Amino acid sequence: MVKISVCAHRNVAVLFGLVCLSIFGLTSCSQEVVTNSWLVELSQGGEVAAREVAKRSGFTYVSPVLGSDTEFHFVHNAVSKSRFRRSVVHTRKLKSHPFVKRAVQQTGFVRSKRGYRPLAGVPLSDLRLKNPDIAELLKDEKDVVITKDPTDPLFGKEWFLKNRGQSGGIPGLDLNVEAAWEMGFTGKGVTTAIMDDGIDYLHEDLKNNYNAEASYDFSSNDHFPYPRYTDTWFNSHGTRCAGEIAAARDNNVCGVGVAYDSKVAGLRMLDQPFMTDLIEANAMGHMPNHIDIYSASWGPTDDGKTVDGPRNLTMRAIVKGVNEGRNGKGNIYVWASGDGGQEDDCNCDGYAASMWTISINSATNDGQTAGYDESCSSTLASTFSNGKSTLRDAGVATTDLYNNCTTTHSGTSAAAPEAAGIFALALEANTNLTWRDMQHLTVLTSKRNRLFDPYLKHFWQYNGAGLEFNHLFGYGVLDAGAMVYMAKHWKPLPERFHCTAGSVVQKMSFGTNEPITLTIDTDACKGTKNEVNFLEHLQAFVTVRSSYRGNIVIHLTSPMNTTSMILSQRPNDDEHKNGFTRWPFMTTHTWAEAPSGTWTLRVENVPGKNNAYDEGVFREWTLVLHGTRDPPYNHQEADEQSQVKLFKVKRMHEAAQKE
Repeated sequence: MVKISVCAHRNVAVLFGLVCLSIFGLTSCSQEVVTNSWLVELSQGGEVAAREVAKRSGFTYVSPVLGSDTEFHFVHNAVSKSRFRRSVVHTRKLKSHPFVKRAVQQTGFVRSKRGYRPLAGVPLSDLRLKNPDIAELLKDEKDVVITKDPTDPLFGKEWFLKNRGQSGGIPGLDLNVEAAWEMGFTGKGVTTAIMDDGIDYLHEDLKNNYNAEASYDFSSNDHFPYPRYTDTWFNSHGTRCAGEIAAARDNNVCGVGVAYDSKVAGLRMLDQPFMTDLIEANAMGHMPNHIDIYSASWGPTDDGKTVDGPRNLTMRAIVKGVNEGRNGKGNIYVWASGDGGQEDDCNCDGYAASMWTISINSATNDGQTAGYDESCSSTLASTFSNGKSTLRDAGVATTDLYNNCTTTHSGTSAAAPEAAGIFALALEANTNLTWRDMQHLTVLTSKRNRLFDPYLKHFWQYNGAGLEFNHLFGYGVLDAGAMVYMAKHWKPLPERFHCTAGSVVQKMSFGTNEPITLTIDTDACKGTKNEVNFLEHLQAFVTVRSSYRGNIVIHLTSPMNTTSMILSQRPNDDEHKNGFTRWPFMTTHTWAEAPSGTWTLRVENVPGKNNAYDEGVFREWTLVLHGTRDPPYNHQEADEQSQVKLFKVKRMHEAAQKE
């Protein structure tokens, strides 16, 4: 394997600063990789001029960028797809044209699929289960066929849909999808895009629910996102995710999807040596009025040392999607929180930690966290990924390449599509839901159920608004029945505002076991147009470095005494030069709290592997509040358990308003 290191010396977006990208385990920023793609901005002429410029310059025109009539994607087929030197000659050729304002050769970076690993004790050959072999899989399930249940042969193995104690699970610990189905909601009219390595759209369990019009192959630049063949079936990832959402019901093939009457679109963009900002942006902004939900089961490398996130164009695509997509209601972006385990933190992943995405972690069929789960304060909720690793059907049952089935899909890769399926059910119940509505519904209807941390590091606790959360599981496991019921009766939310609550800009040193504590007193922009009285997301933009970045731990405490660990220890992160530069650490743990008062930031170096003394330097902290001026839940209805949550929050809000 060639080892390459890349450094991204550019703004990730308005919200992101300097970030060092680690590839294949190296963190040096000595060399960058560039691709054969260019971002070209024209001063006039639109698409017609862009095609002519490309032709005259020896380039191939690919597409507009995010529907723009001035920015375009070009490639040059004579340039290597990955190289270490920029092609100055080709860039100059583009810039020499009078219509070209800007031409930027795209850098390449790595994006990794989450959850692609054979489960312990399960050989690779067992991952390929042809339909005739399903009877053998079911021989130990005596009561699989129940009249009201789907008749699909693998339904009995889909414990995440109906947990009857299969594979050592806890009965009732599931997504409660049958309650949503019984209400008549199966995802009709909703399309979810699988941003991945393609979809086997010829699969018997997917072909009738495949949205060809909304699909595209950004790797080959055509309309046929069929996975590229490999001997290891590495490109089965997207097909497996698609089946979790939209596998057909009662067709005697594999299992059934969470939203089995919904549609899936394939956006093939992950199957290439290096990702570019252009490809990511165009995928996340593809047909935003035809696609409702974008599901991503990938991200920066989960090696416990990478700190990375979306670049400028990709952030533009996401922000445009939540503001303009679905004809103004906003696209839903679902993200797998990461598979780096206890030695990583998903707040270092700028995709999962974005306030515009819904970050989903996973649990096992007996309520434990999986060994690969990352913890962080930005995770909103959880679904399921694995059962007992010693059993053959330990993972998630779903579709596989070439009309096959599998029972071993795993990782948070498996968790995110389950959430996307539940969101599809909610959108069918109420097509007017916005991207914010979906996040509020997730907070209010997710349940603690039987979820627990077997390592006893992260316990359940209540925030100042009375909402129960966990640093691993967010607000709990998604409950499809509760979400659909509440979605059906949902009332529009008050307008959202953004308040910069204050900053601390001061150079301060700190060493191992020598923490520093900083405070910001805020009135939450009271009396201004940006007044925030009820929180949604909270961001702490922090600039800090240390002689061993992975030993920095940061806690943030709200005026209502809720403490979020916005950065945990990452023992493998030995970076010592750049640290974090205005990195937007995000927490959802203070959801619905009143933000006025004193916020406290505690920054420390904790002892590392060798118990060496580490020196750190803090430089800046800016606190940004996102939420509403008016109470968000006064007129909402919910199921019995979620109604208890609403009652607690309303009571807190009434008390806050009296003050």
